[in-house]
Amino acid sequence: MDPIHEKIITILAENPNMSQRELADKLNVSLGKLNYCLKAVIEKGLIKVKNFKNSQNKLAYAYILTPTGMEEKAKIT
Repeated sequence: MDPIHEKIITILAENPNMSQRELADKLNVSLGKLNYCLKAVIEKGLIKVKNFKNSQNKLAYAYILTPTGMEEKAKIT
């Protein structure tokens, strides 16, 4: 697995409500690069995206590890 995908899984396992911008900043990558990587991780079935309303009543996303994603995270740590 790509090292950045491993980092994404590890970070999102701890904080699934992290925004894409926060995640990009934490990984020190551009928002475009993060979107590309998130798409790849989603297509691999490692995470899924859930919509919810945040405290400002705006639509936000939560990135939830799938069972496959949890297995991959267990291999990493």
